[in-house]
Amino acid sequence: MTLNSISGYTKKPTFIFTLLYVFGKEFLLFFDKLNLGSFLIDLFRFKRLLRNYEDRFIFNWRDLYPCFKDKSEETPFDRHYVYHPAWAARVLARTKPQFHIDISSSLHFSTLVSSFIPVRFFDYRPVDLNLTNFCSKSADLLSLPFETSSIQSLSCMHVVEHVGLGRYGDPLDPEGDLKAVAELKRVVAADGDLLFVVPVGVPRIMFNAHRIYSPEQIESLFSGFDLLEFALIPENPSDGGLVIQPSQKLVASQKYGCGCFWFRKKHDT
Repeated sequence: MTLNSISGYTKKPTFIFTLLYVFGKEFLLFFDKLNLGSFLIDLFRFKRLLRNYEDRFIFNWRDLYPCFKDKSEETPFDRHYVYHPAWAARVLARTKPQFHIDISSSLHFSTLVSSFIPVRFFDYRPVDLNLTNFCSKSADLLSLPFETSSIQSLSCMHVVEHVGLGRYGDPLDPEGDLKAVAELKRVVAADGDLLFVVPVGVPRIMFNAHRIYSPEQIESLFSGFDLLEFALIPENPSDGGLVIQPSQKLVASQKYGCGCFWFRKKHDT
């Protein structure tokens, strides 16, 4: 192998090198964030302190349960998954439907909303939860068990972007998201509300995690619906928390923001 061939080889990283780079970077970031040294110092300090107190609890090395990421100045949270259910719950507090149907969104959302609105939660894998005003059944998002134009209040949030990528064992289908959207549109009643949430930014596929859409793509998918409200959860906290009717400039700056769409189905659809 000549020097020129080596140079040419390194200028064209192979698929394997790309994988090594991606996973190697994640591996290093993981250990950097572990905060292992601080945990060990606290462990031995606490063990010494215990000697001065009565034995109210068993302290066994086998029971260690390290939580490396919790020592922070502020409480960390996932901006997408805290803000978007809060947005949806506020919409439902305004619309006050007789009951609400959710397709595979956050269980925290459905269970909390069920305290003031009866909720029927549908997922490919139904959940065994026992709460008043809450029930769960099995459903396939690509073939929903509802009559056409039958649902007055429906939500499907942070779900459709995954359909067809195989992440959750579903069949690979590049148009899985389009088929899911078609089903959601089919079952919503005239004048019915749909709360729909997906990542927004420059349109791309982050295989096999999710797709990212532009707001314009989503609006075009929901022809026959009026967009009553668009809320953005910016990726940068300094840009705000839940921004209702954000500026075009803010929307255009997103790489992985969260778009919250409140649609209402037109009568003539």
